[in-house]
Amino acid sequence: MERSPGEGPSPSPMDQPSAPSDPTDQPPAAHAKPDPGSGGQPAGPGAAGEALAVLTSFGRRLLVLIPVYLAGAVGLSVGFVLFGLALYLGWRRVRDEKERSLRAARQLLDDEEQLTAKTLYMSHRELPAWVSFPDVEKAEWLNKIVAQVWPFLGQYMEKLLAETVAPAVRGSNPHLQTFTFTRVELGEKPLRIIGVKVHPGQRKEQILLDLNISYVGDVQIDVEVKKYFCKAGVKGMQLHGVLRVILEPLIGDLPFVGAVSMFFIRRPTLDINWTGMTNLLDIPGLSSLSDTMIMDSIAAFLVLPNRLLVPLVPDLQDVAQLRSPLPRGIIRIHLLAARGLSSKDKYVKGLIEGKSDPYALVRLGTQTFCSRVIDEELNPQWGETYEVMVHEVPGQEIEVEVFDKDPDKDDFLGRMKLDVGKVLQASVLDDWFPLQGGQGQVHLRLEWLSLLSDAEKLEQVLQWNWGVSSRPDPPSAAILVVYLDRAQDLPLKKGNKEPNPMVQLSIQDVTQESKAVYSTNCPVWEEAFRFFLQDPQSQELDVQVKDDSRALTLGALTLPLARLLTAPELILDQWFQLSSSGPNSRLYMKLVMRILYLDSSEICFPTVPGCPGAWDVDSENPQRGSSVDAPPRPCHTTPDSQFGTEVIVTSVPGQELEVEVFDKDLDKDDFLGRCKVRLTTVLNSGFLDEWLTLEDVPSGRLHLRLERLTPRPTAAELEEVLQVNSLIQTQKSAELAAALLSIYMERAEDLPLRKGTKHLSPYATLTVGDSSHKTKTISQTSAPVWDESASFLIRKPHTESLELQVRGEGTGVLGSLSLPLSELLVADQLCLDRWFTLSSGQGQVLLRAQLGILVSQHSGVEAHSHSYSHSSSSLSEEPELSGGPPHITSSAPELRQRLTHVDSPLEAPAGPLGQVKLTLWYYSEERKLVSIVHGCRSLRQNGRDPPDPYVSLLLLPDKNRGTKRRTSQKKRTLSPEFNERFEWELPLDEAQRRKLDVSVKSNSSFMSRERELLGKVQLDLAETDLSQGVARWYDLMDNKDKGSS
Repeated sequence: MERSPGEGPSPSPMDQPSAPSDPTDQPPAAHAKPDPGSGGQPAGPGAAGEALAVLTSFGRRLLVLIPVYLAGAVGLSVGFVLFGLALYLGWRRVRDEKERSLRAARQLLDDEEQLTAKTLYMSHRELPAWVSFPDVEKAEWLNKIVAQVWPFLGQYMEKLLAETVAPAVRGSNPHLQTFTFTRVELGEKPLRIIGVKVHPGQRKEQILLDLNISYVGDVQIDVEVKKYFCKAGVKGMQLHGVLRVILEPLIGDLPFVGAVSMFFIRRPTLDINWTGMTNLLDIPGLSSLSDTMIMDSIAAFLVLPNRLLVPLVPDLQDVAQLRSPLPRGIIRIHLLAARGLSSKDKYVKGLIEGKSDPYALVRLGTQTFCSRVIDEELNPQWGETYEVMVHEVPGQEIEVEVFDKDPDKDDFLGRMKLDVGKVLQASVLDDWFPLQGGQGQVHLRLEWLSLLSDAEKLEQVLQWNWGVSSRPDPPSAAILVVYLDRAQDLPLKKGNKEPNPMVQLSIQDVTQESKAVYSTNCPVWEEAFRFFLQDPQSQELDVQVKDDSRALTLGALTLPLARLLTAPELILDQWFQLSSSGPNSRLYMKLVMRILYLDSSEICFPTVPGCPGAWDVDSENPQRGSSVDAPPRPCHTTPDSQFGTEVIVTSVPGQELEVEVFDKDLDKDDFLGRCKVRLTTVLNSGFLDEWLTLEDVPSGRLHLRLERLTPRPTAAELEEVLQVNSLIQTQKSAELAAALLSIYMERAEDLPLRKGTKHLSPYATLTVGDSSHKTKTISQTSAPVWDESASFLIRKPHTESLELQVRGEGTGVLGSLSLPLSELLVADQLCLDRWFTLSSGQGQVLLRAQLGILVSQHSGVEAHSHSYSHSSSSLSEEPELSGGPPHITSSAPELRQRLTHVDSPLEAPAGPLGQVKLTLWYYSEERKLVSIVHGCRSLRQNGRDPPDPYVSLLLLPDKNRGTKRRTSQKKRTLSPEFNERFEWELPLDEAQRRKLDVSVKSNSSFMSRERELLGKVQLDLAETDLSQGVARWYDLMDNKDKGSS
């Protein structure tokens, strides 16, 4: 590399490799001597040149003092000067390191064999591949060809950048209209191929090569935006990696190869030396960031699963399949545990040795997953499962790195690597793997899932997945590959302008986007997208064609994936008509589905849903998620679906349900999108469970589950509805309604008059709980006719009441009425239609009060509504309880199907300490243990006053806050009602190893923190039927006897 005179000498072994002694021992003048072979020169001009160099160096150092002078002149703090100096020193250090790295790499490439012979003591990492691996061959003949072609390749690059890239950049932004390449030189150092490896035994219709490439070039590319006097560029670059080249397909005609595919198996290493304005990218922090951004751009089209395809023959078949082939298989990685990790946390300046807070990063190519952090543990147990797509065997490696989470910089604890070919050979690999670069081992279970085109295997796979405990995501049953080819006749934008179409493809909460094709209504994308599917029978592919601004939708398509299950070879290759688009707008796609099948003699499929997997481990921290690096899924952009509400729908035609999503901020909430649903769709079908695309935003989807509840004038099902509501109640939703109260206010008569004989202007207010309704005001009458209706949602019909007040405009209450809803429960058809006398004794009102029990039409309650008359054996005849896993469209059906009537009039009397009523079951859809604390009865009273009871639940053997739950406190009662729901997230087999400790306590006094134990019960979950969700009364015992009954 040439060095400017102002930079001064920088002696290095790389500058004079043949010198007999260390150049640093030579005086600086040795480097400044003129070459004797260049002819003698007069001393005068030489001395003048040296003097000029000294003056130039002095002038540059003087310029450094100008910022100091300016800072003092404007009165800035010395801290600004020190900060600028530190920034410059950091930039200088990064620049020097890059230059030293370039010189060392160039010297190694220039004389590879000689340096290899001298430095055989170097590590494997520093040796060329042909030395480390005998099956990697040298290719010097190929390097000589590349070296001779290199100047002509430079001419081609200059022409390509000037005639193709520069016009595209100028057209992309009006501020870049003066963008030009002022210099394009690939330099004299060509790309070198260090070694070539040919993989035999692969498919006969392809040739597979691995090229170990290394480019340490003196490339110089300068750009300029003349309008803003901005110059930038690159001077020197390093790129090292393994490039796989596939010659496929082999054909029986010249040139014998149909196409060439190229890609990097792993991300290559990159180092760039910037010039001009981009010098700022060498500032510490920005340097690594800029290189990472550039590597991300390279990975977008040259790192697996992306590849560069160069067809060599015209009319090549299956170009899309060659550009984006199906994965070779899927590996399900069970990250179970680690043991013997090193301790990295130190306290009191290292005097006290603590533990580590380990987490793991799992990588395969560009697919990266991050486990949760286990605090203060050297033998962590994660119990997490990830699924990765394998595209190349051999070549790709599974890499697991373990780190200690720290506030500043995470400490490295070790790594392991494993070639995916070993997993393919073993099918199932379950072992402890030693960590390199640290101490300890990591426990992995690796399963190779083959891709089958047999739809008959799907039921078997779904049955197996039903019993697999997997987190953070449920196991997949299939994959879907979507080849997005082109579109035709898309609608134009306003003003007949050509759109810039792009496509969003979504399956549930996973959305992927294509590139934008500019200024055309017949775009060609030729891209591939891959999705994991949990249940192809019920999932849908949602396709949105939009303008690149995402504000204008050009067309939409919803495709049930069940169509693929009946297609030949599980493939659909056709045109699809777009909705909400032009009459001739259509989209061409090829969809390929493959079933994920674990083909191993060691695996037997369970016959009972919910059977735990054999590889689950204990987890002391059931909370999901991670706060490090790159979690697999950002939780804030996919909120939990644990929110529900209820609305009353009248018969007004054309009503729509509108949902708007916002981001909560301190100042102004940000709009995230909206969606609308016509209520006629829900009212006609009775049930709607769909993912809806958010409008007026670039991307996003919302999962809505809407159910029509028809009021029934019978109280026979009320108790069951109340119990079901407590089961499906979530902590984030309002209390669910059990009934609908409809009030028709017709008239009033004989209302009291104002002093004298003046009539009042009466109106009525109806109140139930927190909801109220005010009628219109009828002027100057004692017999108003309102003729109005009002409706109220009722949570607890046994305890709530209707409060009615008749008031006069500008005066007080004329009369009131309190109607307990329990009177409606015993009335015929749950209806009272008559005159009611007001409490004032003067006046009466005519109204109709109708109560309707809200029974879901899609919850399975009807199947149990007559269970009193059925025998217990009849329940086992239902297919959903005796066969495989039911097809669940909502959480309510599963819970309601488990509901059984166990309370009967012949209940055993309460024990001496009282009883607590609990419902306990395992919610397999969300893999949670759920408990409902309904209430207590006949509690013991130790003092003069009744206790203030609450219930505390603890999931043993853990006694930390992570498993502790407690209800609210009820005041002065021996029979409190709670109806509160609690959840623990953990696998089923782990739940069956736990015990639930239930304690009923009371505060001793207002000033004391002591708690009085009223009684407790301990439930062994291994002996409890967690599949039914049965509400039972349990006798409370003292602290010595904690059994249950």
